Amino acid sequence: MSLHDDLTAVRRNLDELTRKVERLEQRAAATRGRPVSAPDPSLMVTVPDTPYDSSLWTDSDDEGLGARDRRAP
Repeated sequence: MSLHDDLTAVRRNLDELTRKVERLEQRAAATRGRPVSAPDPSLMVTVPDTPYDSSLWTDSDDEGLGARDRRAP
């Protein structure tokens, strides 16, 4: 496949995904009995791009790996 064919296929798949998501949103809204609307800007949360302070993680365990001073089974 050429690059042009690949891009066309990706564009077609994205369009199909968009249509399916819109249909899913409409079904979910109909199930709840209310129309689909845009998200309320007052409910949106801005997530900063800056890294978190590493001190937030000093006492945490690695999820799924257990505590640092013990061996995994």
